Amino acid sequence: MNPRQLVESLNASQREAATTTQGPLLVLAGAGTGKTRVITTRMALLISQGVSPERILSVTFTNKASKEMAERLRSMFGKRMKSKPRISTFHSLCVRILREEIEALGYRKNFTIVDRGDQESIAREVLRKIRIQEAALKPGDLLSIISRWKSAAVRPGDAGDHAEDDREFLASMAYKKYVEQLRARNSVDFDDLLLLTDQLFAYHPEALRRQQECFDFIQIDEYQDTNQLQFRVIQALVEPHGNLCVVGDDDQSIYGWRGAEVKHILSFQQHFPTAKVVRLEDNYRCTEEILAVANRLVSFNRERHRKVLRSTKKGIEPVRYEKFQDDTIEAERVVMEINYLINHRDKQPRDFAILFRTNEQPRAFESELRRRQLSYVILGSQSFFDRKEIRDLIAYLRIIAYPKDETSLLRIINVPARNIGTGTIDKIMTRAISEGIPFFEAAERATQKGILAAKAKAAVDHFRHQVEGWRKEFSNSSQPLANHLRKLIDSLNYMREIEKLYKQSTQQQIRRESIEQLVNSLDDYSKRARQPRLQEFLDEIALNDRDEFASGDKKELEQNAIKLLTIHSAKGLEFPRVYLVGMEEGLLPHKRSVIGTEKEIEEERRLAYVAVTRAQESLTMTFAETRKKWGKSQKTIPSRFLYEMRGDRDEQKKDSGGSPDSSRANGS
Repeated sequence: MNPRQLVESLNASQREAATTTQGPLLVLAGAGTGKTRVITTRMALLISQGVSPERILSVTFTNKASKEMAERLRSMFGKRMKSKPRISTFHSLCVRILREEIEALGYRKNFTIVDRGDQESIAREVLRKIRIQEAALKPGDLLSIISRWKSAAVRPGDAGDHAEDDREFLASMAYKKYVEQLRARNSVDFDDLLLLTDQLFAYHPEALRRQQECFDFIQIDEYQDTNQLQFRVIQALVEPHGNLCVVGDDDQSIYGWRGAEVKHILSFQQHFPTAKVVRLEDNYRCTEEILAVANRLVSFNRERHRKVLRSTKKGIEPVRYEKFQDDTIEAERVVMEINYLINHRDKQPRDFAILFRTNEQPRAFESELRRRQLSYVILGSQSFFDRKEIRDLIAYLRIIAYPKDETSLLRIINVPARNIGTGTIDKIMTRAISEGIPFFEAAERATQKGILAAKAKAAVDHFRHQVEGWRKEFSNSSQPLANHLRKLIDSLNYMREIEKLYKQSTQQQIRRESIEQLVNSLDDYSKRARQPRLQEFLDEIALNDRDEFASGDKKELEQNAIKLLTIHSAKGLEFPRVYLVGMEEGLLPHKRSVIGTEKEIEEERRLAYVAVTRAQESLTMTFAETRKKWGKSQKTIPSRFLYEMRGDRDEQKKDSGGSPDSSRANGS
């Protein structure tokens, strides 16, 4: 492909970013400025200049973004592209590195990646062992604290020094036991993927050197979302050549609550003094009116790179601010307007998105949408991988791939029912733990000692033989993996289990479609993998499960339906008409930040900025004068961000109990 053809359609700043291929480069890409196009074109240019594709690494934050980038690159080169750049998420990159190098850290290469359900089981077991009651520390809260510590590279032995209250001190005691439990199972959790890679690079220079030799050019998308570990891993990988391109927008850094540190994009030039900085400020998504509001809002943040987005689209509709008496009327009026526009102004349901800050807010809107019989979907509400039928089948795949994965074994040993009750399982597990032996061996010994009845032992033996048969089936490489999964589902008679669990035919159909989607995803994986392996597919699933935008949502996103979603889930998406609802103090900004620091308020302001810049043509922001909490109506205070967007922040200071009038963005 001719390099000139690749860049001729780019604007001047996009072209400058795409053609800067040597040394460190910071691309400050505002919302809707075409950053994916720029970094894909940059990769294509490198390839057209003779760089071997496999010497290029492009790191993203979600599998959705990785796939989009790979598809764009494929459309540029078509079938002429014999090898491909490595395009992956941070965690996928770390899995690949650890599969090759983890033995240096004392693990076996066939480690398993535990899912959230497994983590909670381990956390509950650990808390029970050290006699900490759930009233003092819940398993979910323990995992959140441990995740925060791991993201900050805090090790178990140092956790006590980082504990900020009694609950975190209890967590520091449990942290060490939790890590020991994972290690005993040759398992890692999601955060370990980064933490262990960082440890590998820090203490095993030969392993680091091997990984450094894999790539000559590295680029990072959404750089504003990197945490300390991600920064250190990338810094180590680029050290020999310094060919690092990072693309991001500090104004869209909204994941501080899970360890992202906006300082990495703000201080990039300090870490890489020779870095070139290119600003992408031409916005192709939003109208002038919407961008004027967005620019005004984000300018109140102190910690940011200075930039102002310019629109390439003339606006027809002004930005609107609407005040309602209460949250019920807010939902009624918003849905009534959407209904009118669909039925009388030829708008489509897919044109509309209702964005909210918290998961509690959409209930009133759902009721109204149902009442008016408008089609809608809630995006990001439940991960595809959290559904019972999917977790069951993945557990089967995991015990086939990993014989020592007893967490998965215990999940499905009696699903569907096969006469292995909890009493039988408890007896076997007690023996397994006390003697440090595998589950099936413990069953054998328990029978010999008369602890386990012959009937129970026969049921366990039958199941063990089934597992061995499935394992043999999946080892047959002459058939696609998806075929093996279909046979497994048939042998389990799992569709009958669906009928027993769910009496409504609609629910049964939804569950069957979920199972079909799992089979399809295994088939898709097999088609794109050079050497399909069940273990690699399970790694992909473990990582997909953590995408902000669940894979099951893609189908729903494409439906001709009104979209309801949180602002966090909306990042990376765009809609013709957006309603940003609940613009009140305590909602946006969230109550946690209102009583917190200015840094937390700045992140909430960035979140509001992300919400505003999802709108392509029309933006309406609403707030209610009263909102029900615990069944009682309570007076609200309009969000400070409304005043900032309207340019009347002084008015807010004079009248904290007042509110902006319902009006257009120009204050008319």
